[in-house]
Amino acid sequence: MKKDQPYKGFEQGPIRPPSEAESLLIRITRNCPWNRCTFCPVYKGSQFSLRPVEHVLRDIDTVKQCVEAIVEAHQKGVSPSSALEKSGITDLNAYHGAYQFVAGGMQSIFLQDGNSLIIKPEELIRILQHLKQSFPTVKRITSYARSHTIARIKDAHLKEMADAGLNRIHIGMESGSDTVLKRVKKGSDKATQILAGQKVKRAGIQLSEYYMPGLGGKDLWEENGRETADALNQINPDFIRLRTLALPSAAPLTTEFRNGNFQKMGEIDTAKELLLFLQSLDGITSTVRSDHVLNLFQEVDGVLPDDKQKMIKPIEDFLALDPQEQLLYCIGRRTHRISRIEDLNNPLSRNYAQQICQQFGATVDNMDEVIDTIMQRFI
Repeated sequence: MKKDQPYKGFEQGPIRPPSEAESLLIRITRNCPWNRCTFCPVYKGSQFSLRPVEHVLRDIDTVKQCVEAIVEAHQKGVSPSSALEKSGITDLNAYHGAYQFVAGGMQSIFLQDGNSLIIKPEELIRILQHLKQSFPTVKRITSYARSHTIARIKDAHLKEMADAGLNRIHIGMESGSDTVLKRVKKGSDKATQILAGQKVKRAGIQLSEYYMPGLGGKDLWEENGRETADALNQINPDFIRLRTLALPSAAPLTTEFRNGNFQKMGEIDTAKELLLFLQSLDGITSTVRSDHVLNLFQEVDGVLPDDKQKMIKPIEDFLALDPQEQLLYCIGRRTHRISRIEDLNNPLSRNYAQQICQQFGATVDNMDEVIDTIMQRFI
């Protein structure tokens, strides 16, 4: 991990969770310190580095200046561009970040990149305090973090971070199976995932854990579903977010698949794993979210335990369909012509799905191959 050179202006990293779409993005680190997960294409070929704290604080000051100029322009009824010119602000990246932040209501801030908690606790606390001073009305400050990193942070430091304003952490658990985690080079094991999750909860910080149906492939799908549910049952995170496995061209796991060393699951088998996973969740009060375009069932959305059966039902209904109906649903869902199982009863939605099947030559036998082609547009 190398620290950087002269300040080059406001920075934003390449990714953030969908739930942080309206957040101000503040970059603390660049890229990922681990960067070996075989399913992830994002930071491959990029070097990890820490941004000096003074650079981060300068980013915050610059974007605050931009926010003030934009808000003043709105109050005076003048264009944001004229406000920018009048303010003397020259950092367009900061201005665009501020504009999106203001448009979203200035409710949340997300700390980038892949593992912001890897910096020294006192440095993160300093950044958090400066953010709260600069934007006192913000309700949420969040960050990605690796379980391996959190497991090594003292509970007292995590509590200090919470007190300074960090109130949500996103962790990519992906799987609770040690076999799967080792195979995809996650750099963590089930026990560490559980320990880290429990530490976050003890600190009073909201926790989002991510589960990746399909990551175990055809040979480990049951273990992936059951073991992940077991780990989450021991953590009771605030949110469980579903991220169905996809195979982007730049991911090492895609090369393994093409070489015959990984057996990717199709839509029906992945639905079976998701059903097993949901059935295995027990004794927790987490909110489950299917908030990503890669997921087949957007109806899997609710709060445990009361909504468990409601979330299970659409998957059971799908698996009970005959193969031709499953084909229409999957193709329609993947092309945004169908949103829910009941849309199969809508003549217009059904007709759209049938037309797309004809366009792509999709059949029951080649459905998964066709869908893989379609999904490349989203990954």
